[in-house]
Formats: sequence, structure tokens, C-alpha cells
Amino acid sequence: MVEKAVVVALGGNAILRHQEMGTAEEQLANVRRTSRHIVDIIREGYDVIITHGNGPQVGDILLRNEMAKDTLPPMPLDICGAESQGMIGYMLQQSLNEALREAGLARPVVAVLTQTLVKGDDPAFGNPTKPIGPFYTAMQAKRLMVEKGWKMVQIRGRGYRRVVPSPRPVTLVEGEVINRLFRGGAVVIAAGGGGIPVVAGQDGTLRGVEGVVDKDYTAALLARLADADDLLILTDVDYVFLNYGCPGQQALREMTVAEAKQHLEATHFPPGTMGPKIEAAIAFLEAGGRRVVITSLDSAGDALAGRVGTWIHR
Repeated sequence: MVEKAVVVALGGNAILRHQEMGTAEEQLANVRRTSRHIVDIIREGYDVIITHGNGPQVGDILLRNEMAKDTLPPMPLDICGAESQGMIGYMLQQSLNEALREAGLARPVVAVLTQTLVKGDDPAFGNPTKPIGPFYTAMQAKRLMVEKGWKMVQIRGRGYRRVVPSPRPVTLVEGEVINRLFRGGAVVIAAGGGGIPVVAGQDGTLRGVEGVVDKDYTAALLARLADADDLLILTDVDYVFLNYGCPGQQALREMTVAEAKQHLEATHFPPGTMGPKIEAAIAFLEAGGRRVVITSLDSAGDALAGRVGTWIHR
């Protein structure tokens, strides 16, 4: 029987820190540190489902595809996303088992390769906006647009980059399996990188699509499907701020859903950073969730105890 259920959404710095090269050793060291924080939460009596980002990892996979394209056939984006889920899930499984053993806690840990169902007519498919993969020169970008039909955008000072659709998640294909494992006492790792986006045909057959589902929206969906009380979104700051990065920035200790909506409308939360986290928090709470806490990885335990972080509630 689950007493206190929390979905922990790990940000990118939980796996790869700024200015690191991304070696296996670096990422595993970060994941081990992250796992100790998660075990501290479990020690406080929480049952935990973990989800995570995969941006740098899937970007590296795409770059390797590009560099090796004359030797090996490149894989489509959905398969690259699955590959990144497996890699990060493996590191988290191993590290969490180690941290649980050190803490004297007996919990099974399992990573579930997760598909996220999206709608084939989602407007996002007609307006790709999510940057992925390496940067290209203008000549390379023009060739790829012709050869592969990619949409490319120029990023000032860095070159051109591919953009793909970012459809909203509808449900998780493996949702029932995740729930069974979670209700059975397992620490479950699921829906990494927002999940692998798939669409369903008229006969129910699933097909992977070229796109990226925002991990924060999927975290909120995962929390609803698991009937979690809390959603803990971990990023690289201790609080959500108004006027972030500007003189007079203001840390928010708590918000209601109504206040969060007001701040969103006032454009305090940019769409590429804090915006999706706030939108995900609102969706979770309006669907019946108890609270959302947004804070940094190092403050995760203190945040759930109410000592730090931004609390959002109904």
C-alpha cells in the first residue's frame, strides 16, 4: 500500500553538469550523487517514481549518427530517444540499488522503457519548434532541408539547428505496468525524456514519430496516472523567481494555481525554461494533485519538508 507517493522529475544537471564533456564516468558520478538525494526522500517515508530529461544524451546520439552516416545507417529520432532512455535508466538503476543498499533499505528498482501516446493531428506537427541535435553551417542546413525535409532554424552566433515537433502527451502506453510495479513497492524509473512519442493507427498499431515530448508535461501526466500526492520538479535553482536575472528578482515561496496563471500571463516564466514547469504544475493540481514543489536537486529533501523551494497548491 502506497502511503506518500511522489513523482520526482530530474533536471539535466542531475545527469550532466554544465561544462562537463559528458563522459560515462562524469554522468555516472552525477547519477550516483542524485541517487543519494532520492534515497533520502525514500528514507522519509515516500514512495517514489522517477522521470528525467535526456536532452544532452539524445543530442550526442544524433551527432554520432550524423558522423557515422557514411558507414552505418542513421536511426530515426524515436529510436534514438529509446536508446537514451535505456542508457540513463541503466545508470539510475545501478546507482539507486547501490544507494539503497548503503542506507539499509530493501526496495526493488526498475526502469521501464516508456512510450508516450500523442495525437497525430496535434498542431505541433505543423509547427516544429524544439531544437535538437548538432549545429550546422548554412550550406549543410540547406542540403539537409532538401535531402531529408528537415526544418532548420538559425541560432545567432552558433549556426543552424534542426527543430522538431513537440506534441502534448495524451497518456503513457506502459502506464498500467508502471502503476503495478509502483503499487508493488518498486522504485520505478519511467518516461525518460518525456517518453518516446508514438501515434496510434485506426487498428491500434503504434508508430514512432519524429518529435520530442516536453518532459515536464509528461512528468505531470505520470503523476496523475500514478495518483501521486506530490510532484517534485528539480532544476538548477532553489526557487521560482519573478523577474529572474533582473535587478529586484523575487523568490516565490508559494503560489496558488490562480497566482501561477497570472504570472504566466504576465510572461514571468519563459517558454523555454520555467514556463513548461509551471504549466505542468497547474495541469497536475487541476487534475487533483495535492502540491507541486520546484527546487534544486541539492535541496530536494528540504523542499518536501517545507524548508526551501517554491510550493504550488490548489
